[in-house]
Amino acid sequence: MIEVKSIDKPDERRDFPMGHLEVCELSGLSFGVATFEPGWRWSESVKPIAGTESCMVHHNGFVVRGRLHIRMDDGTEAEVGPGEVFVAPPGHDAWVVGDEQALVFDFAGGAAEYAKAKES
Repeated sequence: MIEVKSIDKPDERRDFPMGHLEVCELSGLSFGVATFEPGWRWSESVKPIAGTESCMVHHNGFVVRGRLHIRMDDGTEAEVGPGEVFVAPPGHDAWVVGDEQALVFDFAGGAAEYAKAKES
């Protein structure tokens, strides 16, 4: 069976300080479109929602616009920008670099759990 969905009509939208995530759920794929405003940082905007010390979601991402800096818990770092594909395993922080809004596509399925409140 072929499934087609438009990112203009996501199944869910999750808002958090300085950004939001729109999610399209298909069989075997949670596709996320993340929008991060200048000044956004995971440890300030999403950490209180996730309830973890660092982001524990695996991301397979593609940066459409803007720039993100990613720092792993082990101290390794990378910066990604437009046209770049990246993999960020669990255990990282990330933030917008510069004054441009960042738009990131996430293909990992991590969108299913990203910025969801931790269940008690």
